[in-house]
Amino acid sequence: MKTTHKIILSNSSNMKEVRDASVDLMITSPPYPMIEMWDEIFGKQNPAIKQALEKENGNLAFELMNKELDKTWGEVYRVLRDGGFACINIGNTTRKIGDEFKLYSNHSRILEYCIGLGFSSLPEILWRKQTNAPNKFMGSGMLPAGAYVTLEHEHILVLRKGNKRLFKTNEEKLRRQKSAFFWEERNIWFSDVWDDLKGTRQTGLDKKIRDRSGAYPFELSYRLINMLSLKGDTILDPFLGTGTTTYSAMATGRNSIGFEIDPNFQEHFNARFQVVVDFSNELIKRRLDNHLKFVQDRIKKKGALGYTSKIYGFPVMTNQETEIEFDELKKINFEDHLIEIEYSDSPSCTFINEEI
Repeated sequence: MKTTHKIILSNSSNMKEVRDASVDLMITSPPYPMIEMWDEIFGKQNPAIKQALEKENGNLAFELMNKELDKTWGEVYRVLRDGGFACINIGNTTRKIGDEFKLYSNHSRILEYCIGLGFSSLPEILWRKQTNAPNKFMGSGMLPAGAYVTLEHEHILVLRKGNKRLFKTNEEKLRRQKSAFFWEERNIWFSDVWDDLKGTRQTGLDKKIRDRSGAYPFELSYRLINMLSLKGDTILDPFLGTGTTTYSAMATGRNSIGFEIDPNFQEHFNARFQVVVDFSNELIKRRLDNHLKFVQDRIKKKGALGYTSKIYGFPVMTNQETEIEFDELKKINFEDHLIEIEYSDSPSCTFINEEI
């Protein structure tokens, strides 16, 4: 099996390179309106944004910034298939403009616009980042009426285009079965609060890109890809940044397309993707190890499980997990902005018929 990954250095507000209804899942974290480190980026898209900030008109600047993002959400809707998902990781912003300190609700503004496009809103995920110290506070400390609650979470909006995705052919049904995840993983991943993911530290990045990077952790996009897409599907990230969504697509046997307006990220992409083979295979091993530990503990507490993996020979909780298959990476090939991943033709025998 092979997958391809295309990186397009362009503004994602016009994805002319992507055909209508050709993408299965979109995952991104856009520049956050009203966070100062992205003022310059937004100002280059529309000079009126810079003028609004200079005139201390925060409400106008907020709306104009979101109107720039609206262009991308419209393109996302166009390129998604019916039944495809859009996942937007976005945080709200607190900022003082002039004499007024207030919250700018990015997640509700984006959600309202996307629903207007025709998306259906599904239950969202709160990513609780826990990046602040235990004694954190904003404002006047212990004096009433002048302190503010700190923001320790971000929103992962989950949107669907059209009705529920259908799997009609035998090939589609088998691909879906092979893309399954473990029962115990589902119980963690499908919670509406994720408090076990830490924010990504911006170390090891050149200052040119660190100053405008808001990267989310690998595990965030890795989970969403496993939850909402099948092997061989196409994943889109219109604000690629440090390439985390593409990296996750490579690790899960999906194709991907990423848009990035800043060419300074290119060198970082190339260095990061060079190690994806070893990283992904170690990740597969860790997931299998974790499953075996879960099985051993479950058997000790509640007895034998009722089903067995057809590929690996170990017990699984449900019939839906019996076809699960992990595609180990063999090789990565670079050609300009197109990257190809080759996977093993058959699963490793390392865990097959493992004794429990």
